[in-house]
Amino acid sequence: MKYRVARALLPDGVHRNQCIEVGRDGRIASVAAARGDEPLMPGLLLPGMPNLHSHAFQRAMAGSAEVMAGAEHSFWGWRAVMYRFLEQLTPEDVSAIAAFAYLEMLEAGYTSVAEFHYLHHTLSGAPYPEPAAMADAVRAGAARVGMRHLLLPTLYQQGGFQGEPLSGAQQRFYHDTDAFLRFYERLRLRATGLHTTGIALHSLRAVPKDALLAVTDAVDGARQACVVHIHVAEQAREVSDSVAATGRRPVEWLLETGRVSERWCLVHATHVSATELRDMAASGAVVGLCPTTEGNLGDGRFPLDVLLQEGGRFGIGSDSHVSLDPREELRSLEYTLRLWRERRVISASTAIPHCGTYLYTQALAGGAQAMGETSHGLVVGAVADMVLLDTDRAEFAGLTDDALLDAWLFAPRPQAVSAVWVGGRAVVHAGRHTAHAEVAASYRAALKRLAKA
Repeated sequence: MKYRVARALLPDGVHRNQCIEVGRDGRIASVAAARGDEPLMPGLLLPGMPNLHSHAFQRAMAGSAEVMAGAEHSFWGWRAVMYRFLEQLTPEDVSAIAAFAYLEMLEAGYTSVAEFHYLHHTLSGAPYPEPAAMADAVRAGAARVGMRHLLLPTLYQQGGFQGEPLSGAQQRFYHDTDAFLRFYERLRLRATGLHTTGIALHSLRAVPKDALLAVTDAVDGARQACVVHIHVAEQAREVSDSVAATGRRPVEWLLETGRVSERWCLVHATHVSATELRDMAASGAVVGLCPTTEGNLGDGRFPLDVLLQEGGRFGIGSDSHVSLDPREELRSLEYTLRLWRERRVISASTAIPHCGTYLYTQALAGGAQAMGETSHGLVVGAVADMVLLDTDRAEFAGLTDDALLDAWLFAPRPQAVSAVWVGGRAVVHAGRHTAHAEVAASYRAALKRLAKA
């Protein structure tokens, strides 16, 4: 299949009149100038953005914890609300919610997602008759809408750094180490098509050191080493609890294990020292930033400019899904830095002076790495996950090619995503997912049931 476009974002910038050929394997087979007599799709073709951190079920509660009440006004108070919500969820609910969340991501320009999946068991904490029922439900949601999907079954064993027992809601998350490794292998062997499998370690407070070492040793020694994602240093309290229990800050402790490499994604890493930033960058790991969730929860602000100066890598995720728009994540990153540093256009370089293009391409590279992809962008061998912006709209009038991404990210251009392909297959046309109506109806039905529960 060939896609002839008026403009395409290639590794060295925007090029006009390009022909992208996609092979039967869903990867790009060639990129070349289009012939003069070939009709062109108007607009700007972009490589699709990976969403490297998602908890799909949280889409159904996004915006419902914005009330001043007796709970602690921080992540920990929000978490209590989340735990009450998940007590009701069945695999059928999760599948409907995941499908709708992934559909919204596709319509906004995300084309792949890393699902940090820790909701494993029944309400009592016992496994389902099919132990992978919840994981299968999430994958079914992704398959329903054609989303490229990295499933990250998540290890969760304790309630705090001191080995505290799990609370009631947390019983749904538990696996012992051997059972978890069998669970991961089961999911890995069942992954086909657009679906792949990695692992997640929920956090250092939830995974004791011996389990972390055992799991990472097992996957490092496997025939096919996989990506490893972990929440780390998201809240100031997590840092102080880690210091009290281990004498080390979380990122410091994690790096000292010697396990962290370019296959790792350190999610949030909000509260880090200058030394930790330098060492994270040197490890080759990707930092997974979720600025709309981090802002919503009052987690803190991440010094992205310092990480980039150290040669570090980052990607973006929607996490709790208070936003499902990659533009908002990238814009939030830059605006937080501008408010903090009191200057403009921070995320840029001599080679890429346009802030929007710089943020997009850097997040694309880090996101692809965290997804386990060895190549990214509109290049031969990369997955043919592509997004077409309708730059013929009046909102883009008068802009140079190099300024188009800046304009999309930093000024109002709503619903500019006109088409999306995953593996060369069209999933969004004229700004709307091809299965929007039926997926939305399933989501409404699930939410109505939950409201009555």
